[in-house]
Amino acid sequence: MSDQYKYDLRGVSATKDDVHAAIKGMDKGLYPNAFCKILPDFTAGDDDYVNLMHADTAGTKTSLAYLYWKETGDLSVWKGIAQDALIMNLDDMACVGCVDNIVISSTIGRNRNKISGDVIGALINASNELAAMLKSHGVNIHLAGGETADVGDIVRTIDVGITAFARMKKSDLIVNDIQPGDVIVGLSSSGQATYEDEYNGGMGSNGLTSARHDILNYEYAEKYPESFDSATPKEAVYIGNKKLTDEVIVDGKSIHVGKLILSPTRTYLPVLQKIIPELKDQINGLIHATGGGQVKVNHFIKDRHIIKDNPFPISPLFDLIKKEGGSSWKEMYQVFNMGHRLEFYLPEAYAQRIIDISKSFNIDAQVVGRVEAHEGNKVSIKTPEGWVEY
Repeated sequence: MSDQYKYDLRGVSATKDDVHAAIKGMDKGLYPNAFCKILPDFTAGDDDYVNLMHADTAGTKTSLAYLYWKETGDLSVWKGIAQDALIMNLDDMACVGCVDNIVISSTIGRNRNKISGDVIGALINASNELAAMLKSHGVNIHLAGGETADVGDIVRTIDVGITAFARMKKSDLIVNDIQPGDVIVGLSSSGQATYEDEYNGGMGSNGLTSARHDILNYEYAEKYPESFDSATPKEAVYIGNKKLTDEVIVDGKSIHVGKLILSPTRTYLPVLQKIIPELKDQINGLIHATGGGQVKVNHFIKDRHIIKDNPFPISPLFDLIKKEGGSSWKEMYQVFNMGHRLEFYLPEAYAQRIIDISKSFNIDAQVVGRVEAHEGNKVSIKTPEGWVEY
C-alpha cells in the first residue's frame, strides 16, 4: 500500500490542497506573508495596533488519548490534550511576535456516552495549570471560559478546540521576509525542557492519524470501534504491531509507546519571550513547523530555495513511526516535524545567540540549513537515505 493511498483511505492530507484551494480567494489580512492573519485594530480603532484571532484543535490526538485512558485509566493524558489544543494556537501566534496578553476560549464537543465528567475536569484543570506555568515565564494567558457540548450524534469520542485573541502593537510584529543568505536555526521538539515535567517525544499535534494507525495493533479497532472512522477500509486501520503499553527505552528510561506518541505539543513561548525582545529586528522569518511538517515554510516564501542539509538526528519516536509504518522519507518529512518544530530564518551572525538562549532552557538547537535565491519555490531536505525535494 503506497503512502498516498494510506493517507487518502484514512481521510487525511499532509498538504491540505483542497483546503488551500477553498481559501485561495479569501482576504489574507494586513500582511499576507505573516504566519497568522493580522487584522486592523477593530477593538479600539488605533492605527498603531492590530488584532489577531486564531483557532485550532488537538486534532485526532484525542482519539489516541481516549484509547490510552480506556486501557490504563490514566487521566493525566488529558492534560497533554489540553496543552496540544492551546499550544497549536499560542505558538502559531508567537510566530508573528505575539507572546503576551492572549485571551483564550475553549470549545469541547464530547460524546457523553464515552467521555465522563472527570475527563472534562482534567482538561479544564490542565488549562489553568498551563496558564500558570506560562505566567511564571512572563507570558500572560487570560482564560475566558468556553463551551462544553454533548454532541454524541456527530462526535465519536471528544474534540478539543481553542480560539485565541490578542491585540498588539504593529511595531512588535514579525512578518516573514525570508532572504537569500539567511541560515535556518531549528529548535528541537524532543527531550525535556526546563519547564517540562517529563521527556517529550516531539510529536506535536500533527500526523496523529498516520502514527496511530501505522503503529498500533488491530485489536484496538475491535475493542474501540468508536476510535476511528468506520468508513475507513480495514487495510488502513491499526496495521501496526505495537500495544499502547509496550515499552521503549529512551535515554535509559522505559516509556509506554502510547505515552511516547502522546507527548504534549511543546510550547516555545518561554524561549521566545527571551529571544524576541532582543533579536526581533534580526529575524526575517519564524515558522512553526506543524501541518506540512518540514515543508510548512513553502507557504511563506517567494522565489526561494530552502535547503535543510543539517537536520536533527531521527528521534526515537519518529524512528518508531518509520519502522512500523514503512512510509517513505519524503512523506515522513512532510507529515511530521521530524525533530524540530520551530524555525528561525536570520543572518548567520545571530544564529549562535538563538542557540544559546534555547539551550538555557535545555532545548537543543542548531543551524539546520540555509536559504538561496531560486526561480520559484523549492524545499530540499537531506534525509538518512539521501535528498528529497518538494
